[in-house]
Amino acid sequence: MSEKNLDGRKALITGGARGIGAAIAHALARSGAAVMIGDILDDAGQATAAEIAKAGEKAGVKTGFIHLDVTDDAQWEKAVAATVATLGGYDILINNAGIEITSLVSEIKAEDARRMCDVNIVGTVLGMKHAFRAMRPGGLAGKGGAIVNIASVAATIAFPSIAVYSGTKSAVDRMTRVGAMEAGKLGYGVRVNCIYPGLIPTDMGMQLANDIVKIGLAPDVNAAVGSVVEQTPLGKLAEVGDIADAAVFLCSNDARFITGIGLPVDGGMGM
Repeated sequence: MSEKNLDGRKALITGGARGIGAAIAHALARSGAAVMIGDILDDAGQATAAEIAKAGEKAGVKTGFIHLDVTDDAQWEKAVAATVATLGGYDILINNAGIEITSLVSEIKAEDARRMCDVNIVGTVLGMKHAFRAMRPGGLAGKGGAIVNIASVAATIAFPSIAVYSGTKSAVDRMTRVGAMEAGKLGYGVRVNCIYPGLIPTDMGMQLANDIVKIGLAPDVNAAVGSVVEQTPLGKLAEVGDIADAAVFLCSNDARFITGIGLPVDGGMGM
């Protein structure tokens, strides 16, 4: 569990209602950051924000929720404005929202490919766009900050049945590096990094395991999960807390001279 000090920081976490996003939100709050949950899952998102507030992760930490479809430019504007108004600033973006639709390449549907590109690529770059505008000098918040994009180990390995998802997460990696270069060269005071999580037994992770069975790549879910574990040098699946701690580190002052990287948190699977 991370013990970094993020007192006074203000964070917006997309896809923060559950899974990795919720774990990062809790971890940021434990470290002292105020957190705004952005998600299309209104009930779950409000519940997560309430849980963080009730848990009293750290005395005086503010929380909030905003409905946010990351593919919608106008909703990003509203979410950033609401974050600044509710939390009193904005200097951390966790670009976590994403979707995965399993399919063999020979069976992929155009609409599924477009949907993954829209959420995972367009949604991520819009988040960077509005974070830069708000965090740079003269922006709505104007004090610089840190962006952490959530990519995937899928960006670094050839795993069957997730070709388009892998492509979108590779795009997240490239956009992270270009964003970091632009932010540095233009004096925004914003660091941009990404994380490559390994397979995690969240709803999305287990759906992938079930889908792998359905399309004939594994006889059952245990075998599907087992094949991932076999490819992981540390011999186990990742946990949401592993990703959350990495995100907190990249947002903290300990990472003050780190920008433009992709940090694997995958137990060595993508080496």
